[in-house]
Amino acid sequence: MMKTRKTNVHKLLIYFILISFAFYAGSCTSGRPERVLFIALDGISVEGYQTANTPNIDKLMEKGSSSLNTRVVMPSVTLPNWTSHMTGSGPEQHGVTDNSWLIDKHVLPAVETDEKGDYPSVFTILKEQVPGIRTAFYYNWSNLIYPYNQDYLDEVRFQENDEYIENFERAFEFIRENKEKPTFVFLYTVHTDEAGHSHGWMSPEYIESIERADFHIGVLLDKMENEGILDDTHIIVASDHGGVNKGHGGVTPTEMEVPWSLTGPGVKKNHRITVPNNTVNSAFVVAHLFGCTTPESWTGRVIHSIFE
Repeated sequence: MMKTRKTNVHKLLIYFILISFAFYAGSCTSGRPERVLFIALDGISVEGYQTANTPNIDKLMEKGSSSLNTRVVMPSVTLPNWTSHMTGSGPEQHGVTDNSWLIDKHVLPAVETDEKGDYPSVFTILKEQVPGIRTAFYYNWSNLIYPYNQDYLDEVRFQENDEYIENFERAFEFIRENKEKPTFVFLYTVHTDEAGHSHGWMSPEYIESIERADFHIGVLLDKMENEGILDDTHIIVASDHGGVNKGHGGVTPTEMEVPWSLTGPGVKKNHRITVPNNTVNSAFVVAHLFGCTTPESWTGRVIHSIFE
């Protein structure tokens, strides 16, 4: 009798251990903090990237998985595409169809909204599913923040007149301050797009703007390396559209295809993505890295071939 009771106790103990393991394995957070940095460079065409001297972006691409023909959503303009990056959906779902979109002034309603009228973004699912996560949004084009519910953002910082260096510096400080916590940082600059509009895509001024962005990316990466937080950080570098002459919004490959890359633990190194990629996949990749489920309304996917 005693032997049977003892056996049952052992079975129960093993059962609870297995249940506990399954619970933690299925959680959005692993034993170590997850950190994802999304570097968003506006208006970077494939030709512009290939022409510019970009040793820091090149190094990230070599250390990870990359694409030079990632498709953007139509129209090939800023707000619909960055919204698609952050919501895993095209304009037909999130309803952001142009750069003048406002939550109370638009043509196409989103297929799903929260109590404030916002379509679910990656910030939403991270805050709802990852305990203790810290989120930040740095930008220098005022309209960019409009499609997102800021209740899901711990830090929002805007720089005027296309300035961006202070945002890059603050992004590092935010990452450093929260290095023991799961963190997602969206770091954006529009100055590259403005150079295209002012001087023309592929003009010397446009190429120089890409090279300046690359320099400051290098400064940020060096700071992270010195802090000992670079190697365990996943970094996405992406754009929203290319350009022709002094504009964009059309359907030419020059406007519709952009660079995209992911670097970090568990990501294939020096891997060129051969399957079709799209801006709507970015939020899925971020969600996958944190182990989160995604809304039914999202339409993108995870490209599993980029992982080891």
